[in-house]
Amino acid sequence: MALNRDRVLHAAVALADDNGIDALSMRNLAQELGVVPMALYKHVANKEQLLDGMVDAIVAEIDPPATDGTDWKPAVRQRILSARKVLLRHPWASRVIESRATPTPAVLDYINSLIGMFLAGGFSLPLTHQVMHTLGSRMWGFTQELFPSPPVTDPEAAAAAMAMLGARWPHIVQIATAGAHTEGGLIVGGGCDDQFEFEFALDLLLDGFDRLHREGWAATSR
Repeated sequence: MALNRDRVLHAAVALADDNGIDALSMRNLAQELGVVPMALYKHVANKEQLLDGMVDAIVAEIDPPATDGTDWKPAVRQRILSARKVLLRHPWASRVIESRATPTPAVLDYINSLIGMFLAGGFSLPLTHQVMHTLGSRMWGFTQELFPSPPVTDPEAAAAAMAMLGARWPHIVQIATAGAHTEGGLIVGGGCDDQFEFEFALDLLLDGFDRLHREGWAATSR
């Protein structure tokens, strides 16, 4: 199969999916494709351009905006949850998106489409400005983990560590263990149901945006 830009980008995405973004190098990618490293430079000028192209390839997997007259709230919700699904398929992608000094065209297209949904829903420019700042990384379907923790390999050791933490920071332990972690929709142990918590926060924000819109929020109403 002839080497072209799309093949290079999709191979790079697959390499990052399988081995992590830190394993991605022009040399490793060339080896995966069965070519010499110099062959890649006909299609991407350098690794930074390769990463930009990978971001665009990932963003292209997000479902397109609804065009059937759907109200702004379910349309925005569907678009963001689609982005979340894509980034969960490619766990390295959020880190790379955040690392880009200049947004790629696909990233700008995605952000522009979200802004357009709010404006089409009758939101003012000032309110939409605040909405986008408030969404932040949630527009991509991810947020910083509040209680990051390593994978549990020894339940007894994990319980002992939690007991030690609870002796000094009891409220943190109470909250950290109040949820249920799910995998494929099934509860598998202590922790958090990430999907439920993301949707909870997203719905809370969308309901708040809706209330401010209905109340005619303006920058001068602060």
